[in-house]
Amino acid sequence: MDYAELPLPPALDGLVASVWTLAASQPGWVEHEATPDGCIELIHRYAGRSTWRRDQPGYFATGLSPHPIRFGFSGDARFTAIKLWPWAWHVLGGAPCPGFADDWIALAPGSTLAALLEGDPVANLARALAGTTPPPLARAILASRGVGEITARTGLPPRQLQRIFARELGMAPRTYLRLLRFRAALRDVQQAGDNLADTAAARGYADQAHMARDFRELAGVPPSGARTRARGPFL
Repeated sequence: MDYAELPLPPALDGLVASVWTLAASQPGWVEHEATPDGCIELIHRYAGRSTWRRDQPGYFATGLSPHPIRFGFSGDARFTAIKLWPWAWHVLGGAPCPGFADDWIALAPGSTLAALLEGDPVANLARALAGTTPPPLARAILASRGVGEITARTGLPPRQLQRIFARELGMAPRTYLRLLRFRAALRDVQQAGDNLADTAAARGYADQAHMARDFRELAGVPPSGARTRARGPFL
């Protein structure tokens, strides 16, 4: 599997998590697991077939999920995709996140969202999000390890945060922050040479065993297994 991420300009920080491409390169049918990361994904499959629960069209968006997603695609499949933070998805006119949580929705070819995946997705995003900055709550979410930190940064009480997260994301604040912590740790495990105990400490886990439990639940493998088997968010 040939997986790559395109470089993003600083103007997209806090709005776009990544733009990636994937090309299968093996005969037959391929099965992978996509790890959860707190993002909405816009996906264009421009060759082959893919399925998750049901056959997918050429353009679709996957919702927020609190667990790994096992999906399949044909050995000739080719994809381009955009990982958006939920607040950027809303700015671009996406449907409410709770409405397709742990599922996917079709995008009409030629629609504004599908058009972002045509040609140069990074340039398309830069134009579509020009002048947009993450709202204060979004900045607090990305900078915080716990609900208490979000409260301290924004002044919003926990009960109000619960209501906002339920309405906008369809999950509790602690659940969402857990996904963000795991996402950061998975990237560290793949890219850094630090030992696993150092990675656990840097990402706010109580200890290495705590991080290992998260990896088994959210990736299906221990951190050492993810280091050798993961390509981006895929296992």
